[in-house]
Amino acid sequence: MKRLGPGLILALILGFAFLYLPIVTLIAYSFNASRLVTVWGGFSTHWYGALMANEPLLDAAWLSIRLGIVSATLATALGTLAALALTRHGRFLGRTLFSGMVLAPLVMPEVVTGLSLLLLFVAVDVERGFWTVTVAHATFSLGFACIVVQSRLAGFDRSLEEAAQDLGATPFVTFWTVTLPLIWPAVAAAWMLSFTLSLDDLVVASFTTGPGATTLPMRLYSAVKLGVSPEINAACTIMIAAVAVVVVAASVLLKREQLSAS
Repeated sequence: MKRLGPGLILALILGFAFLYLPIVTLIAYSFNASRLVTVWGGFSTHWYGALMANEPLLDAAWLSIRLGIVSATLATALGTLAALALTRHGRFLGRTLFSGMVLAPLVMPEVVTGLSLLLLFVAVDVERGFWTVTVAHATFSLGFACIVVQSRLAGFDRSLEEAAQDLGATPFVTFWTVTLPLIWPAVAAAWMLSFTLSLDDLVVASFTTGPGATTLPMRLYSAVKLGVSPEINAACTIMIAAVAVVVVAASVLLKREQLSAS
């Protein structure tokens, strides 16, 4: 195995430091006893206790969790159906347009997506709130879910489905009892990825939300405008931990799926 040169090692160290040092600093100062963010006053978990007593922040966190669960479920279901259509039906009329519409949110700037959805909701006279944000999150998460499930279906052994259908199973029964159990790690990974994207979103939610539907990123962004406090650092640390757990779990599921397929 070829060793890395000193220059490449230095570049890697600097790159990782640039990416992760701010996050490590934020986590460290969430345990700061001092109210001043930049002055270390000793180790303390006081701000985590204060966070648990911050009702507006907790309400925003609970709203973000509910949004993530509903939008991720919707995006994963639609993304799985889209992946099935793109992998199982070969070339059909409008396939290129359909694929482009599903995958467009992946490359579309969030500002454009948020503004487009806002104009749509205004045009159809829909009151903005929980469900409009849910639809918005499902819209831009659908493409990610589709790609994850499609990558698994591309290497799927269809002889198992054909055997089930030869034994009299309907297409729905075949999918439910044969296909879905075999691709469930990819489906679960797609759900976790969609949940993470929803939990992290600020821009699209800002365009499509309404009164009484303030998400956690929006609440944190509003609080930061008045100055960063250790309480905000604590909230961000919990958010980082939650996202990290979901991402690691999704990676493990995909890795197991790849090993079982090989």
